[in-house]
Amino acid sequence: MSFIFKATASAFRDLIRFKIAWIVVWPIFVSILFWLIIGFIFRENFSELIILFLNEAGIGEWLQNLGSDWVSTVIENLIYLMVYIPLVIVTTLIITAIFVMPALINLVANRDYPELKRKYGGSIAGSIINAMLASGVFILIWVVTVPLWAVGAGIIVPFVAAAFMNQQLFRYDALSEHATKQEIKLICAQNRYSLWGLGLLTGLIQFVPVLNLLAPIFTALAFIHFGLDHLKLVRGSDARKNDSSIDNQ
Repeated sequence: MSFIFKATASAFRDLIRFKIAWIVVWPIFVSILFWLIIGFIFRENFSELIILFLNEAGIGEWLQNLGSDWVSTVIENLIYLMVYIPLVIVTTLIITAIFVMPALINLVANRDYPELKRKYGGSIAGSIINAMLASGVFILIWVVTVPLWAVGAGIIVPFVAAAFMNQQLFRYDALSEHATKQEIKLICAQNRYSLWGLGLLTGLIQFVPVLNLLAPIFTALAFIHFGLDHLKLVRGSDARKNDSSIDNQ
């Protein structure tokens, strides 16, 4: 647990540094612009899907009987926001994981972990495959758990989905430059629950207005600190074992 809080505290500290200001801006801007264009092009199709969804839920007829267009418009716009905001956040997370992580790793590693040798156990192809897997399972979680919203239990879905997305997306990339493949597997296996805990903690920020714009970069920084801290621990332990083996000989 101490590693989780240490990682999040370090991420907050890094987030306010001027050097990463430009890194924070462009993934969010690209994501917002991309989904605004998609929304504009397919607005009519999306409106039809909303009407179909409301009819299936038994709300469409009730709205028509109200005879008030503004109520329907408000509900439709709320649904737009409920879909648009998660899409922007997820897209920003993916852009951050694939394109921004190397710059963040350089900033963090050069300052806080200069002694860690880079062994490049990960790859760009691995990052892309991991991002696709994370996104696919994230969408599957939302689709499979749709019935839970009908009984009120759906309130937990966003948090579970965010926790999974964060830990799955960033645990690999945080270690890909410095750790070997074996070290990546070892650290992920030994810290499975801690990674989920960090994923949930960083995911909570995604639901705080304004702060959620900083959530992707904050999450990336937190996982970089968490991963490199554990890598430092693992290599320190291996070094002590080697020294002990030499002494015994």
